[in-house]
Amino acid sequence: MRLILASASPSRLRLLRAAGIDPEVVVSGVDEDVLAESMPDAGPEGVALALAEAKARWVAQRQPGRLVLGADSVLDVDGRSLGKPLSPQVAVTRWHEIRGRAADLITGHCLIHPGGVVTAAARTTVFFAQPDDAEIDAYVATGEPLHVAGGFTLDGYGSAFVRRVEGDPANVIGLGIPLVREMVRDAGIEWTDLWNHTPETVS
Repeated sequence: MRLILASASPSRLRLLRAAGIDPEVVVSGVDEDVLAESMPDAGPEGVALALAEAKARWVAQRQPGRLVLGADSVLDVDGRSLGKPLSPQVAVTRWHEIRGRAADLITGHCLIHPGGVVTAAARTTVFFAQPDDAEIDAYVATGEPLHVAGGFTLDGYGSAFVRRVEGDPANVIGLGIPLVREMVRDAGIEWTDLWNHTPETVS
């Protein structure tokens, strides 16, 4: 059984491949911004889970009987759900708010399998460094933070502005791989049966 990843995220694809799984990628047609705005009282975890499930269901409806994984991440800042900044102005404002403090990166996961649906959320606390205004402007100018949850990455330019994390760092990158393994097993499937790729190694 080959896994379908219902996400356009290259980071999620890299994480799965590093874990030995080379999924088929089918990007959903879900408008994340519209859906998130329709749930003002859901809370960050509720938003992340709803977005992940919406993506997975959109793909599963078009790929019946397949194993489909949807995921979506948000940054929980004082109970507010922050997704992709999308504009430089929003990204700069967000970094002025989060620098020097901690916030939780939440990734919602939804696995649709022939026997049903499994959902779960992973939470990792991120402790941000204190980049100065010039560093923030330079980072935003790279374009990297505009299209990632919370406006930062842990596997790119943004890694220099994260002091440490508490929890699964892969979750910050886009998928809680140990959690996905548990979800796969809850679906009655052996994780190792999904291996179809030689894991990436560092020499």
